[in-house]
Amino acid sequence: MYIDGATARLQQLRFDDLAAATRFWCRLESFDAASGVYRLRPASRPPTVRHILTHTSGLGYPFTSAILRDFKPQPGENYPFGGPLLFDPGERWHYGTSTDVVGKLVEKVSGQKLEDYFRQHIFTPLQMPDTSYNVPQEKASRLVAGQQRAGERMDGAVVLQTPQPGLTIPEPIGGGGLASTANDYGRFMRMLLNGGELDGARVLKAETVALMGQNNIGAVSVPALKTALPRSADFTFIADGRDKWGLGFLITTDQAPGKRSPGSLSWGGINNTYFWIDPSRGIAGVILMQYLPFADAKALAVYDAFERGAYQLASAER
Repeated sequence: MYIDGATARLQQLRFDDLAAATRFWCRLESFDAASGVYRLRPASRPPTVRHILTHTSGLGYPFTSAILRDFKPQPGENYPFGGPLLFDPGERWHYGTSTDVVGKLVEKVSGQKLEDYFRQHIFTPLQMPDTSYNVPQEKASRLVAGQQRAGERMDGAVVLQTPQPGLTIPEPIGGGGLASTANDYGRFMRMLLNGGELDGARVLKAETVALMGQNNIGAVSVPALKTALPRSADFTFIADGRDKWGLGFLITTDQAPGKRSPGSLSWGGINNTYFWIDPSRGIAGVILMQYLPFADAKALAVYDAFERGAYQLASAER
């Protein structure tokens, strides 16, 4: 199989390599929300690539951390990934901007823009023509408008928004922003179910896919996702504090009756877009709802019914 220079350089990046220059990594030692006064100290160690891929880097989001929601940096302070670290790398799991760092690493090591790399090495080989950060004008009419519940806390009726005329993201980030379809993402999931290959196109080694589905956080567990902003609700995972994390995926550790198997991989997007991949059953599903708040109770009910229906259908066809 032909491997170009960009891919070869990425393969030389080891999981224990540092994720970025150490000067970026300061940790919040204390923070007073009332006064805004805070104290920083150097992190006990800079995060590695593995920390970044597993969300154990210490980075967060304002919607997953009340501290980062209220944090205001002093003049001259620069936090390229949204703020200081909330804890020392490897100490615990917290969902944040780590995937943005992954995107920057891909660009730096490959020498390509993120969208160009994705298109060349993922979207084109897997025949995913409707997945991109920048939607061309001829496809703009197919974009689904984002919706959201009314009210300051987004707890009212769903308010229909005007469809956007197009999607342009000049500087894509790793953590979000792609437009896609269920069909395209379905092909991506089928590739993972098939060990990194689909319809003759191999984009990942089988051993890489296997590693992505293994516990990469050791004794650390994934807690319930608590919200700090109205655009998201709290989200409790199937194992409720016992789940693990691979390289890019939540790993379910418990069996939920009528649903995915232990060892299944999953995650979701802010607009109530969800997927799961069940390697032991050979089943995967994606559902795209496109409205806020994330983890809305009715959206989760639809997701639950969709997943249960998939397993009922699979059982009926056996």
